[in-house]
Amino acid sequence: MDAFSRLAPFIQDFIYQNKWEELHGNQVAACQVIFDSDDNLLLSSGTASGKTEAAFLPVLTELYNHPAASVGVVYISPLKALINDQFKRLELLLLDSNIPVTKWHGDASMDRKEKLMKNPEGILQITPESLESLLTNRRGSCLSMFSDLRFVIIDEVHYFMRDVRGLQLLCVLERLKKLTGVNPRRIGLSATLGDVSLAQAWLNTGSGRQCAAPIVNEGKKRVRLHVERFVNYADKRDMVERDGSLNVVDTDTGGDMGDREHYEYLFRQTLDKKTIIFANSREEIEQIMAHLHEIALKHKAPDVYRVHHGNVSALLRENTEEEMKSAEEKIVTGATVTLELGIDIGSLDQAVQVGAPLNVSSFAQRLGRCGRRGQIPQLLFTFVESLKINTSDVLGPINWEFIRTIAIVELYLREHWIEPIPPRYHPYNLLYHQTMSCLKSNGEMSPAALAGAVLSLGCFRKISQEDYKKLLLHLVDIEQLERTEHNGLTVGRAGEKIINSHKFLTVFESPEYLLVKDENRTIGTVDKPYPVGTRFALAGLSWETVDINVKSKVLFVKQVPGISAVDWDMDFEIDLHTRLVRKVRSVMQKDDPYLYLSDRCQERLTEIRYIARNSGILENLVTALSDRKYALFPWVGTRQLVTLHFLLLQRGISNKMPWSTSLYLEVIFSGTGEELESIVRDILDSEPDLYSLPLPDKVQVPGKYNEFVPFSLLRKQFIEDYLDFRGLQRDMGQGWESHV
Repeated sequence: MDAFSRLAPFIQDFIYQNKWEELHGNQVAACQVIFDSDDNLLLSSGTASGKTEAAFLPVLTELYNHPAASVGVVYISPLKALINDQFKRLELLLLDSNIPVTKWHGDASMDRKEKLMKNPEGILQITPESLESLLTNRRGSCLSMFSDLRFVIIDEVHYFMRDVRGLQLLCVLERLKKLTGVNPRRIGLSATLGDVSLAQAWLNTGSGRQCAAPIVNEGKKRVRLHVERFVNYADKRDMVERDGSLNVVDTDTGGDMGDREHYEYLFRQTLDKKTIIFANSREEIEQIMAHLHEIALKHKAPDVYRVHHGNVSALLRENTEEEMKSAEEKIVTGATVTLELGIDIGSLDQAVQVGAPLNVSSFAQRLGRCGRRGQIPQLLFTFVESLKINTSDVLGPINWEFIRTIAIVELYLREHWIEPIPPRYHPYNLLYHQTMSCLKSNGEMSPAALAGAVLSLGCFRKISQEDYKKLLLHLVDIEQLERTEHNGLTVGRAGEKIINSHKFLTVFESPEYLLVKDENRTIGTVDKPYPVGTRFALAGLSWETVDINVKSKVLFVKQVPGISAVDWDMDFEIDLHTRLVRKVRSVMQKDDPYLYLSDRCQERLTEIRYIARNSGILENLVTALSDRKYALFPWVGTRQLVTLHFLLLQRGISNKMPWSTSLYLEVIFSGTGEELESIVRDILDSEPDLYSLPLPDKVQVPGKYNEFVPFSLLRKQFIEDYLDFRGLQRDMGQGWESHV
C-alpha cells in the first residue's frame, strides 16, 4: 500500500482539496518510519520542503486511528511566533478530524489552557520554558495531560542543538518520561544540519530509542547569486575618482560616499520586490531601513519598509509577518536572526545579505527564506568597505569578511557542507537550574536522591558525582540550598528568590531592557535610558524621549523625522570551523573565477589574492609583520586557535587573536620566525596539561546562572567544552603536510 493510501481520510481529503500533485519524498519516507517502526525520526531537508507536513501527516493518522487517552502529540518550537504560525496551518489541516490543537505560551488564551488541563487531548504546541513550568509547578496536571503521550515533535533542531535551551528541553523531556512512565517517540525537524549523526545522538538523548534519518534526494536547485561592493574612503587624500583622475571628492559629502551609494543601490534593487534584508546586528539593520525609508520619501515611493528583530515589539513583528504574507504591496523587511527560522511569510522575490553571514549554517537558513513555491532562490550580497590606502599594516588591506563570504557560498553550494554542531558535556549552569527546578517540583530530597534524579539525565552523563557534590556544597554555602534536620536538601533563602522569579524558567541570558512606548503603543525595547530630548532609532523610525519612568523602566517617546542612531551592548562572538578557515585560504590561493561577483568585487578579490600571496601567509606558518611582531597562520578553527593562543601564553609568548578576523594570532616575539615555528611544532608534539594553562581569572563559557556555580567548575567547562588540543594536532597535521 502506498503512503497516501495509509493516511487518515481527513488528510486525504485535505490533500485533494489543496490540489497537491504528490507527496514529497521526505513525506513518503516519514510515513514509512512512523507506520513501520518504533524509531525516533530526524527529518533534515531544505526550507519549504514540506518537513512539518512530513511529520504531522503520519502522526495525525496514528492519532486518528488510535486516539490517545491524553494529549497525544507535543510540538515544541523555540519561538512563540513559530507556534502561532504553525497553529494556523494545523487548524486548517484538522478541520474535519475532531483532533483539537492548543497553543501554550505566555500570550496564549488561559481559557484554552484550563480546558486542556481538564480534558487533555489532541495536540499541544509549546515552548521549552512553558513545558518546564508545567513540569515544575503542575506535576499533578502533567500526569494526566501526558499519561498517553505518543509523539514529541521538535522543530528547528539545529537551533536547539546550538543553544542551552536545547539541553534544557532534553532534560525536561526526560523528567517528563520519568514522571509519567511514558516514552513518546521523538521527531526532529531541521533545514540546516551538518553532521546528521550528531543530531541523531542529540535527539535520542535519554529516550533509549534508535533514530531513523531517511536521506531524500531533493535534486539540484538553481540559485541566483550576486555580490556587490561599495567603498568609503578614510580621508581626503584617499578619495580619488575611479577613473584614475586626481579630482578630489567633495569634502562636504565626506568619507561616507560608499554608504550613500549602498543605500541608493538597495533602494533600487528592492523596489517592487518582496525582500528580506539581513544584517548581523540590530544597529546596522536599523540604519539601513531608516535610510531606505528616507530615500523612498524623497522619491515619493510607497513606505513598504519594516524592521524585524528581537527588540521590536511582538505586536509590530507579528504585523510585519502578516504584511509580508498577505499585503498587496511588496514589503521590504530588515531583519537579524529572527526571520531565519521557518515562520511562513509566503514566497519572497529575493533575500539580501549585508556583509558576511556568520557561518555556513546561517547562510543556508537565509538562502532558504527565498525560492519557496517553485521560485529560483535569489540572494544578493552587499559589502561596504572603509579603506585607508596609506596603511602600514601588511594584512590590513585584506577584507577577511569578503573572502569568508565566498568560502561560505562555495562550501554550501558546491560542496553541500554545513558545520557540525559539537555537543556540550559540562553545562554546569543548567545543572544548577535543573537541581533547583527538581527541588521546587519535589520538595525536600536527600542528596543521594537528588543526585540520582539529576545526574541520571542524559545531558549530564559526563558530569561526575564529585563535581556534583562540589556544586551542592557550594549552593549550601551561598544559601541557594539548605540542609534540613533530616539531612535532606531543600531550596534555601537565597534560592527562593531565584526560583520564584518569572525569569527562572529561562536558561538563556537576556539583558535588562527598557520598554519604549509611544503613548500606549509599545514600540520595542532598548538597553540604555536615553535622556529626555535624546533621539534614537527603533523599528525603522526615529524617536525622541519625552519622559522616563525609572521605576517601571519605561521610556515614553514621540516620533520625529530624520535618521537617528541606536546601539545595543553586544559581545563579539564567532566560532569558525577548520574547514571554513581552510576554504578561506583556498579562495586566496587559487585563481578560480566566481561568476556571482560583480566586476568591482572581482577586482577586489584579485587585489586581496595578490596581497595574500606576496605576504607569505598562505604557505608559511609564521610571517613577520615588523621587527618583533609576527602573524601566526595555522589555518585552524576558532576553538583550535584559542587553544594554541593559551599554549603559547603558557610558554611566556605574548599573543592575541585579532577579533576582526578570528583567523590568525598576532605574536610579539623577540626571536626569529624559525624559532617561533619550532616552538609551535614542539607544542604540537607535547602532551600539555590544559588545566595548568594561564587562563584569565574570569574565563568561562557564558551562562545565565554562572554566579551560583563554583569557578573551578566553570573553568573546567571552558577547558573541556571549548578548548580542543587534539583537534589542533589533527588539523595542523593535516593542513600543513601538503603545504610545507
